[in-house]
Amino acid sequence: MKDVLLWGTGDPPPPGPRRVGIHTSTAGGVDQAAERAYRLGANTFQIFSSSPRQWKPYGLSEAQCSRMHGLRDRYGIGPLVIHTNYLVNLASITAEFHRKSVESFRGELERAARLGAEFLVLHPGSFRGRSREEGLELASKSVAEAAKSLELEKSNLTVLIENTAGAEFSLGGSFEQVAQMLERLRPICPVGACIDTCHTHVAGYDLISASGWLETLQQLDATIGLKNVSVWHCNDAKDARGSRRDRHEHIGQGTIGLEPFRRLLNDPRTQHAAFIAETPIDEPGDDLKNVAILKSLVETPLEAATSAKWKRA
Repeated sequence: MKDVLLWGTGDPPPPGPRRVGIHTSTAGGVDQAAERAYRLGANTFQIFSSSPRQWKPYGLSEAQCSRMHGLRDRYGIGPLVIHTNYLVNLASITAEFHRKSVESFRGELERAARLGAEFLVLHPGSFRGRSREEGLELASKSVAEAAKSLELEKSNLTVLIENTAGAEFSLGGSFEQVAQMLERLRPICPVGACIDTCHTHVAGYDLISASGWLETLQQLDATIGLKNVSVWHCNDAKDARGSRRDRHEHIGQGTIGLEPFRRLLNDPRTQHAAFIAETPIDEPGDDLKNVAILKSLVETPLEAATSAKWKRA
């Protein structure tokens, strides 16, 4: 009964002035995710286009794609963000694993284009067995290989590199590393960044104190550029700052707390972005609550275009 389509009744909550949503289940068909997002009061959402932990992709029919387009147009929901399969490691030192990763990522690009997604989020990968520089180079070349001849510009799809929690061999554990990968990818395909609040916090950045918040956003702007952050993953953290442990918590119930999310959602420099929770669903309605909390934190009057219904390109 954790699925909003099973317990939700009556009219859904109205969307807020910012693009706020949540990672949404595709059970029953990928197009059903749009219906769930609407029922949760979200005006943006994220999905997996296939199983996140299997190489073999789900079949994606033209009918499903058409229904997804129709529901998004009806409800004015967007952008649609797709998260890449967790298995994909474009910096892998193992030849067979790397081959599967490139093939899988190409499938992600193809499905995202068919579904009309605006963004595809990618973890940069693990460089274990290589130098960090070699890992960055291989990951960038692998994106180029996967995207070859797909003409992503025509599909309005942008690849977003997500910052990571800073594990020993992970790429993207600092803003500088994400910026380095973006620099390599700009000649290859449309790119931007996705910044995860939990990852940022456990990687050691200060989001909590007022002075630390200002310094962290200054660092982000000086490296990646706030204008290039198209999606924020809004997740509280179970673990302490600098722990490098990626465990998400409900908004306001973790070691980050509510205030950093309030600052984020009311900063004029972020009003172009989508804010998407990837919080746990421990009890029915948890997804609804996390979306509602994020929307309730918005205080700054915004331009009318921000709250208008999303129109697909």
